[in-house]
Amino acid sequence: MSFEREKELVGRRAAQLVEDGQVIGVGSGTTVSYFIKYLGQRCRNEGLKILAVPSSYQSYFELIKSGVTLTTLDEYNILDLTIDGADEADEDLNLIKGGGGALTQEKIIATYTKNLIILIDSSKLVKKIGGFPVPVEVLPKAFSPVYKKIELLGGKPEVRMAKRKLGPVITDNGNFILDCKFEELNDPETLNMKIKMLPGVVETGLFIGLADKILVGKGETVIEKIKQRARPDLNR
Repeated sequence: MSFEREKELVGRRAAQLVEDGQVIGVGSGTTVSYFIKYLGQRCRNEGLKILAVPSSYQSYFELIKSGVTLTTLDEYNILDLTIDGADEADEDLNLIKGGGGALTQEKIIATYTKNLIILIDSSKLVKKIGGFPVPVEVLPKAFSPVYKKIELLGGKPEVRMAKRKLGPVITDNGNFILDCKFEELNDPETLNMKIKMLPGVVETGLFIGLADKILVGKGETVIEKIKQRARPDLNR
């Protein structure tokens, strides 16, 4: 069983969770691409009427291609449901995201949603997050001092370089990404706050206490891992 097949299975399952009339957030990545594909099929075949807020240009174009109507957080401040992927997830539903570079927009829609469901294949479920470097989006003018401060926090940052152009990756927001490797992430929540407090940091790829459910593809099955989070500010 390939990981690609597992991605397809969880993408299809997630598409079945969307209800008519909902306003949803849509993340980025290869697994989310399957979700968008099957969501588009439901819209065409069942007449499903939904509105979607994309987290990146990737999901923006894929949603348009699938025939899903788009909207924005300016029009709908609180989303009914958000579907996204992750680079790593543990049993407590802590996540590392941002491998695709859209971590800031992804965290925005993950925060302003009533229900966040994460889709992963079995290779991305780990006992403790930290094997994948923590992406940090940084303003270009603050790159050098932030780099040094992250080193003082015990990280080994590297500028993410583009593969088909010269120079660094530029996010949809016009910023750089530092991929920061830490020996151990024993307290990811505290580390997240320390990095976010550094002037020049836009956002981190540590998603702590945000996910409600993870759908994990495992062979020909989909496993659900659930952890309810208290969000009285969103009228849950």
